[in-house]
Amino acid sequence: MTDTLLRFEDVSKAFFGVTVLKGVSLEVERGTVLGLVGENGAGKSTLMNILGGVVRLDSGQLLLDGNPYDPAAPSDADRAGIAFIHQELNLFTNMSIAENLFISDFPKRRGLPLVDRGRMRERARECLAMVDLDVSPEVLVERLTPGERQLVEVAKALSVDARILIFDEPTTSLTARETERLFEIIGRLKESGKTILYISHILRDIMQLADAIAVLRDGALVAHGPKASYTVSSMIAAMVGRDLKQLYPDRTSSPGTEVALEVRQLSKAGIAERIDLALHKGEVLGVFGLMGSGRSELARIIFGLDEFDEGEVRIDGQPVKKLSPTRNIRNGMAFVTENRREEGLLMEATVADNLSLAALPAFSSRLARAIRSKSLATAVSGSVEALSIKVNDAFHDEAKGLSGGNQQKVVLGKWLMTKPSILIIDEPTRGVDVGAKFEIYEIIDGIAAKGTAVLFISSEIEELVGMCDRIVVMGTGETLATFDRAQFDREALLRSAFREHVA
Repeated sequence: MTDTLLRFEDVSKAFFGVTVLKGVSLEVERGTVLGLVGENGAGKSTLMNILGGVVRLDSGQLLLDGNPYDPAAPSDADRAGIAFIHQELNLFTNMSIAENLFISDFPKRRGLPLVDRGRMRERARECLAMVDLDVSPEVLVERLTPGERQLVEVAKALSVDARILIFDEPTTSLTARETERLFEIIGRLKESGKTILYISHILRDIMQLADAIAVLRDGALVAHGPKASYTVSSMIAAMVGRDLKQLYPDRTSSPGTEVALEVRQLSKAGIAERIDLALHKGEVLGVFGLMGSGRSELARIIFGLDEFDEGEVRIDGQPVKKLSPTRNIRNGMAFVTENRREEGLLMEATVADNLSLAALPAFSSRLARAIRSKSLATAVSGSVEALSIKVNDAFHDEAKGLSGGNQQKVVLGKWLMTKPSILIIDEPTRGVDVGAKFEIYEIIDGIAAKGTAVLFISSEIEELVGMCDRIVVMGTGETLATFDRAQFDREALLRSAFREHVA
């Protein structure tokens, strides 16, 4: 006999005439973990936003404990015991942990409209103990690690005795140990009777955590059943509507012998220590390392965003005396940052404005000091088509309205419009669904085939092995080892990153 806590019945939703949910019917059993998967834009967030009272459904209904549930605002979801732990954590970093936990309902002194700070700290300690976070409630959130902030969000949900917890891509910014700790807590929450809705693009995590799996595609529920009915491959096939026989495209070229970018004895105190690196034209060179290895810091130094103490950077054999983003862009270099939302895109600007941002000098008339708008518009339209960016109108739609995968394509497209000879990409598929990942991999392979040198930084061994010609392993600001494609081995790469002997 089943114990259904939550039921979606024929739920539909449209935005501005575009249907995003199509008659979704789904049951969630009490005290279980439901893994919710689908490509970006499949409707996962909209379905959860309806549950959380952020948006209203157009048709259908929700039943909670068998009773109609129609939240008109997030406060209705709070009262119903439903907590939403977002990927973009909703914490005030300049406030203490305790203040964040009770921001919507501060404990009051009896008979007075004053905050009872002693009681607030006591209750905060109780909530933090439930998630094994041994930190003072008075500590400012800005001093916490991403993993600790995630646990504060969970504690916040427990402070209001939530019975349904929605996790949206919770491990995106966590270390392996922080992820393991979060999973242990989710397991305990389930044992205590809490019901978990877990959204993630990391399918191995879904297989580890979930009791049941639901797959959305193009707004419709296309698969639902116990975890035992699924494999990673079958989930992918359901998500994309076709069988991906391989997760990575076949490489269509091999590296040339000519060096496009060279780093010699590059050092910066506490960040990089005598790093040597050579990137060839047409090569995809991977950079792997654990958290704190210096991967992203190296990319920022090479692109000229951060200074260095000693060493040399050469482009096409010529030393660059003074590194700066402007000079590097003129020299044919492009940099796709790991933080697309804050550093890679102007979220309030249109897709066309974002795509053209870095390439504007190429479309300006020196004599008239004006932009050749017709040529630029043609180039933007060509980029949208070439990269298969899903947007209704690139010249009017804002970047913030796109799915994560399409946002990442816009970031890539922005730099590809500069026709770079060197492309540095840092975590290019983070938070991107499996279908969009494959498309991004194809883009990377395509530009490498045309001779562009690609420096590919990633924390995912699988995609480096699937895409790269060579892989450099970094640790605490040093290059520890370099592997040719014939030497690729996941265990050897990890052993190297942990500074263990590689046989």
